[in-house]
Amino acid sequence: MSYLDVPCAQLYYEVDGAGPAVLLVHAGVAHLRMWDEQVAAWKDRFTVIRYDQRGFGKTTCDDRPFSNRDDIRLLLDHLGVERASVVGLSRGGQIATDFTIEHPDRVNALVAVASGLGGHQMPDDDSIDWEDIDKLETGKQWPELVEKETQIWTDGVGQPPTRVDPSVRRRMVEWNLENYRAEQPASQAQPLIPAAADRLGEIHVPTLVMWGTLDTAGVISACERIATDVPGAQKHVFEGVAHMVNLERPAEFNQIVGEFLGAAAA
Repeated sequence: MSYLDVPCAQLYYEVDGAGPAVLLVHAGVAHLRMWDEQVAAWKDRFTVIRYDQRGFGKTTCDDRPFSNRDDIRLLLDHLGVERASVVGLSRGGQIATDFTIEHPDRVNALVAVASGLGGHQMPDDDSIDWEDIDKLETGKQWPELVEKETQIWTDGVGQPPTRVDPSVRRRMVEWNLENYRAEQPASQAQPLIPAAADRLGEIHVPTLVMWGTLDTAGVISACERIATDVPGAQKHVFEGVAHMVNLERPAEFNQIVGEFLGAAAA
């Protein structure tokens, strides 16, 4: 449990286990604690690295332009890790994909889970009132905002709050509230240029794409595009699961991803 000084920030990170390196990149509605079950499952086979991105968890930062890809590179350099398999969920999946494109020599394998995709045109989804969510964020109405986001990303759009395990829902609310209440600035992340959507053919490492059938139309379309456009990509679809795949189905997730990472490291 340590901090790394990077330009205009201190990144909080944790390292567990021994073996081939696996870097975990969290979602934009959580922080590194979302990977607790994965660390417990994989640390006997892998060196599991996770960190809080700028604006999340225990990481502190100034309101300056920055690159999420550079932050990962600097963290791997600091730990003496030449290459790692990278697993990212949601916003973390987009960052992991971007990093793989920008630094192909640092990545052994890519796992993009319920992933965003830079430059991808999302389909319209009238079931989500993004304008209302923006207003709540502008007004710093954190509890109301977090409840709205939990309904989308944890329950699943149009699903009852009782659909998921109460402990999963409770943790998601707590983590997201912690992030907002800390009010750490992170709005000046610099995008990958050109964007990843038209560069997926540049990815030549083993790639696994995963998503749930109850996720948003936008996420599903982004994941389908990654699975189609990355040469040789594998995919796994979780029936009856929303956005936070690893929390809803940890045993299934750990087995599938663990086997994929093991094969990539062999």
